[in-house]
Amino acid sequence: MTAAIAGVATGLLLAIVPAIDAYAHVTVSSPDAAPGGFGKIVFRVPNESDSANTTVISVQLPTATPLAFVSVGALPGWTANTTTAELPEPVEDDGFTLTEAVSSVTWTADGDGLPPHQFAEFQLSVGPIPDVDQLVFPATQTYSDGEVVAWADPTVEGEDEPAHPAPVLELNAADAADDDSSEGGSDSVARALGIAGVALGAAGLAIGLRARQSRRDT
Repeated sequence: MTAAIAGVATGLLLAIVPAIDAYAHVTVSSPDAAPGGFGKIVFRVPNESDSANTTVISVQLPTATPLAFVSVGALPGWTANTTTAELPEPVEDDGFTLTEAVSSVTWTADGDGLPPHQFAEFQLSVGPIPDVDQLVFPATQTYSDGEVVAWADPTVEGEDEPAHPAPVLELNAADAADDDSSEGGSDSVARALGIAGVALGAAGLAIGLRARQSRRDT
């Protein structure tokens, strides 16, 4: 029985590890972004290092479907800089012509930066939002020890998620429902962790009882 309980606990842990790992990626979300309007987009950046601080975050903005207006949210302890680039071709938007747009935003820590095993959220106010299904924001994360992680791998439907996927903001209605499911997924991870904890506790209890019985028998 002890072996069976331990096996169940191990199986649960193996099942939830990929889900937990997914939440350690750099991600992007928005409470109000919709095609044609203005919205706030939020980049959630976790520090995955065990020993180094995150000191620089740089996010590339789309130029094929540019954002005409970009405003950076204030974040204590960080200085933000934007880079503007000429567009490959002028873009007509709401009666005016765009020939250049913000192509990247970089946040640099004023002090030590983001410590290991913590996360921070970096915000932009942007618009008008292009009439597309999704916006992709490749990002780079620089650590105090010199390591640079590029969050730029494309996610291909039907294939395993890459190690460092580029943050993707889904905009259409179907994907909004997927976002709701994703929130439910967060709850599922929490429940799975709870179940795994109970299973491991039960395994430990069973092992302890068996040890006590063995001592009595001897």
